[in-house]
Amino acid sequence: MSSALLVMDVQQAIVDAVDHDSGYLPRLRRAIDGARAVDIPVIYVVIALRPEFPEVGTRNRALAAIAQAGLYIEGAAGTEIHPEVAPRPGEVVVTKRRASAFSGSDLDVVLRARGIDSLVLTGIATSAVVLSTLCQANDQDFGLTVLPDACLDPDPEVHRVLVERLFPQWADVVTVDDWLKTIAPH
Repeated sequence: MSSALLVMDVQQAIVDAVDHDSGYLPRLRRAIDGARAVDIPVIYVVIALRPEFPEVGTRNRALAAIAQAGLYIEGAAGTEIHPEVAPRPGEVVVTKRRASAFSGSDLDVVLRARGIDSLVLTGIATSAVVLSTLCQANDQDFGLTVLPDACLDPDPEVHRVLVERLFPQWADVVTVDDWLKTIAPH
């Protein structure tokens, strides 16, 4: 199996709104550095909506709230990937228009072109991009791993329930440190 590490929605404004000195970024950075060390591709996914929000329907409550608040407009301050985990030159950055990393993006094309059939999921928020991407990737028959300590949610209890009860039904759920042990050269 060929794997990729997905770093999803770890954008400046999202980190600022959700992460309150939890140690999240250093843990995520360890996962990124570990993947790079063994040539596992690191693929970044960002949410960026067009000005005037033509892709946001009124029945999509979450996106409608984002549009109403004027958040995550392409090129706006705060939409950039957080500098502590920024991509290196040549690493792919995929722009999505919905919750799932697959929806409104070319992620599937990028993965298929590289022969990637297994995904390691990280990102903010556990109850949004991670959950939506996990569901869609499961339906597309990808092998799946979730790094719960490299995921973050505004609601710690929702995060806990997802990573302890729901995600294990579809994915291996392992800590960053345990995952790094499985990918380390022997």
